[in-house]
Amino acid sequence: EGLHWPDALGRPVAILNDAHAALMGEIWQGAAAGVRDVILLTLGTGVGGAIVADGRLLRGHFGKAGHLGHSSLDLEGKPDICGMPGTLEDLIGNHNVAERTGGRYESTAELVEAVRAGEDSAKEAWERSLRALGVSVASFVNILDPELILIGGGISEAWDQIEGPLKRWMEEFEWRPGGGQVEIRRARLGPMAGAYGAAYFAMQRSKNI
Repeated sequence: EGLHWPDALGRPVAILNDAHAALMGEIWQGAAAGVRDVILLTLGTGVGGAIVADGRLLRGHFGKAGHLGHSSLDLEGKPDICGMPGTLEDLIGNHNVAERTGGRYESTAELVEAVRAGEDSAKEAWERSLRALGVSVASFVNILDPELILIGGGISEAWDQIEGPLKRWMEEFEWRPGGGQVEIRRARLGPMAGAYGAAYFAMQRSKNI
């Protein structure tokens, strides 16, 4: 923090955050190849995100565009780390599973295993989280009109327990004038997505130097 990389290295340096890099990687070598309008949600400790619209990464004026996990779903909810009440991040992120489940489960992995085992309390907690995800994704789709939604991050390892419920909630909440329907896929590159994306971004920037 506070280090000016171009001065330290004596050459131009391209910098972007982890979620932005992950989406660039998926566009270059992954599940979003050839797609010009796509939103990535990374579900892990928290919820990250990135947006590419008309082939361009949306970084924003201060570089913070895409922090989709801080979107509010409950005005009376507990403030998240940014002060926003009742956010998606706090409704599905791994950081507060024990709090959300009354101490029954310590992690998303433990919660999902209980869902697979048919435990009613786990199924109820998981359904609440996926409904929050579905409402959020539908909202992002209604605002940005992407062709594709990618779901990545560690929680996406439970894709068999995410895909069906998420698509079911999208059936209820996505606005589809003219019948248009967004496609939902799991991200492909896993933990290497950011490395691919950083390399791709640097190569793209070097062409303009």
